[in-house]
Amino acid sequence: MTFTPAAWPRRLRSQEWYGGDSRDNIYHRSWMKNQGLPADLFDGRPVIGICNTWSELTPCNAHLRDLAQKVKNGIYEAGGLPVEFPVFSPGESSLRPTAMMYRNLCAMDVEEALRANPVDGVVLMVGCDKSTPALLMGAASADIPAIVVTGGPMLNGWFRGERVGSGTALWQMSEAIKAGEMTRDDFLEAEIAMSRSPGSCNTMGTASSMASMAEALGMALSGNAAIPAVDARRRVMSQLTGRRIVQMVKDDLKPSDILTKEAFENAIRTNGAIGGSTNAVVHLLAIAGRVGIDLSLDDWDAQGRNIPTIVNLMPSGEYLMEEFFYAGGLPVVLKALLDSGRLHGGALTVSGRTMAEEVSEVKNWNEDVIRPLDRPLTEHGGIAVLRGNLAPLGAVLKPSAASPELMKHRGRAVVFEDIDDYKAKINDESLDIDETCIMVMKNCGPRGYPGMAEVGNMGLPPKVLRKGIKDMIRISDARMSGTAYGTVVLHVAPEAAAGGPLAIVQNGDMIEIDVEARRLHLDVPQEEIDARLAAWASPIRTPKGGYAQLFHDHVLGADKGADFDFLIGCRGHEVPRDSH
Repeated sequence: MTFTPAAWPRRLRSQEWYGGDSRDNIYHRSWMKNQGLPADLFDGRPVIGICNTWSELTPCNAHLRDLAQKVKNGIYEAGGLPVEFPVFSPGESSLRPTAMMYRNLCAMDVEEALRANPVDGVVLMVGCDKSTPALLMGAASADIPAIVVTGGPMLNGWFRGERVGSGTALWQMSEAIKAGEMTRDDFLEAEIAMSRSPGSCNTMGTASSMASMAEALGMALSGNAAIPAVDARRRVMSQLTGRRIVQMVKDDLKPSDILTKEAFENAIRTNGAIGGSTNAVVHLLAIAGRVGIDLSLDDWDAQGRNIPTIVNLMPSGEYLMEEFFYAGGLPVVLKALLDSGRLHGGALTVSGRTMAEEVSEVKNWNEDVIRPLDRPLTEHGGIAVLRGNLAPLGAVLKPSAASPELMKHRGRAVVFEDIDDYKAKINDESLDIDETCIMVMKNCGPRGYPGMAEVGNMGLPPKVLRKGIKDMIRISDARMSGTAYGTVVLHVAPEAAAGGPLAIVQNGDMIEIDVEARRLHLDVPQEEIDARLAAWASPIRTPKGGYAQLFHDHVLGADKGADFDFLIGCRGHEVPRDSH
């Protein structure tokens, strides 16, 4: 049902700061007025925060100041007072050891900024992939009216007449160099073609996947996910979002009203249909934890298992986000799922309308880019959750990016103790490995790396690549970029650094994988596994002090979303005590 507005006007949260003539009220207003703000802007109208992850160190988000101005215009038009503020910007392309280590820091920054400041609602300005879940997590825990506007994807890359997908082409070309199929000079020439406009990855990587998740959850206006960053319609969307958040404050429409179990099920099914990133698993689990929704890996498997992948985008398919937008974008996918009975049409969105109402009139303008359900890219997409004695708490695999012939396989383990061990050995011609082996990497999970870096899609050894082999089974407790591809088993839980069975896998052990049966098995007698675990000692040194120690001591496993244990749940937006 359509959301019913609450009574208006009512005393807003910001009036605890600005409403009245006490010493404290005057203190707060007078300092704001040094920016040249007229007195009537504090007359009880909604104060809207613009939570911006703009940063020149986060290239995907470097254009968000321009979009924020459009958001401000919309807020003013609707009768609100916009106030822009920065938060930590977790950019994937530059941050070390990995942006994922700082997702939770950004979420803490957002939550505390919202609770401690005089804002009645917030527009979440996101782009690079960790910024979207981080801002959603923080806003969900504070639970004031919130809406997402993304920066949008880059334009298509082109190199010598072929599409260049950001990230995907990088992995392909680096493997081609090792195989002797591409020169270093060609690689350098292709570099500029990979990122030729502002915006995030133009593939269905994690940034575009999470933009789609925000829309599928109902937390962004319909059509937001796919508009290219440089398209004028991205600016229009930003301005409309500014208008809409003012009405959301009047209606008191909060994240807790939208982020229901049905909304998360919609997002999981949508992720399968778009061939979305495996990173969406940990992020949605973390967001759900902030609103008290019981979401687990079992939900991912149950809700996404029989969803066809119908979006023909790299890394699973052929096209890029620009074509996805021209074909109609995510609303076309949502309508296809709705018409086939695979979507909860009654789920509420930030528009105040239901998901069914939002997509009722959309059309598919290119059935090669967004395939009909009876002609999918992959019949069974979604995320496969594997379990067994190697992953008692689960591991994930993306079938749409995997090789069909490897979905059931038994192979000899070739083990790398960590990412440094992998880098030291992978190019060694004496490495005892062939295409039938299974590459295993340890100590790259939330604690192990630390931060669970995107290193799970290990490049193949050159001597295998020279045979023309493009894929092998790879298993780790790491993540992989949403732009990557291959038969890669990720997020193995418990992770090796926490003493999970992955920690005791040895060279020569046989491993069995059966995706259809959802099985991941270490073919070693249980008594031998128990003996190895009893003798195991963690190679990970606990960081001393600072955020690194906080992260190590409190991060949960991948199966729980890798959030901090003390951040689970919604703490609300109660106004803190005034100290003035």
